Amino acid sequence: MIVRDFSNTSNFKNVLIHGENLSHKFDYELFNNLNIKLHEGEVVSILGVSGSGKSTLLHILSSLLKPQKGKVLYGGYSLYDLKNSQQTALRRKEIGIIFQSHYLFKGFTVKENLEISSLISKKEIDMDLLKKFQIEHTLHQNISDLSGGQQQRVSIARVLTKKPRIIFADEPTGNLDATTAKEVMNEMIKYIKSINGTMLIVTHDKNIALMSDTVYQLKDKKLTKVHL
Repeated sequence: MIVRDFSNTSNFKNVLIHGENLSHKFDYELFNNLNIKLHEGEVVSILGVSGSGKSTLLHILSSLLKPQKGKVLYGGYSLYDLKNSQQTALRRKEIGIIFQSHYLFKGFTVKENLEISSLISKKEIDMDLLKKFQIEHTLHQNISDLSGGQQQRVSIARVLTKKPRIIFADEPTGNLDATTAKEVMNEMIKYIKSINGTMLIVTHDKNIALMSDTVYQLKDKKLTKVHL
């Protein structure tokens, strides 16, 4: 179903993702009638305690979980009205998802994990990025031999290898020290700004949220813009 463009009154350019009147619950209601827009060139963070529903919201906006009520608009289309094959194509070409659990292939080397992303997206592995993430020396190591922080950086590098226009990141720096977390976030933000894409981060870390253009808090089933 094609959906007409909606008005944009923010300082950013066109809306890339629009969550409209979203409601979802499991054992209890997580959020109700929630609205959010992600614009070109915008980095957005959502803060909230564990169980508040922020990861569920990320999954809904990133095409992984259909909301029980409401819709997600992407590129003029209602995302969950698309065929499964069309959603899969979006995830492969347009969307990058950084999970809190890395989901790396444990029996593979770092290089092999990156090559899978490279083959799917037909994009080359960025060695300069690996150097900035300080993981270039791990290329031939097995994923299982890496520290948690190294695995997290490989996971982020794997997503960036795809060159997605939209990145969804669930606690992307949770296993990193403060200095490394800031460096990694700077590279992710630099990339998103360079392609005029958008990134949504869910996090507990206010210091990471402060690096975003827009910060929301998910609390009491509502999403509220906050100024830190």
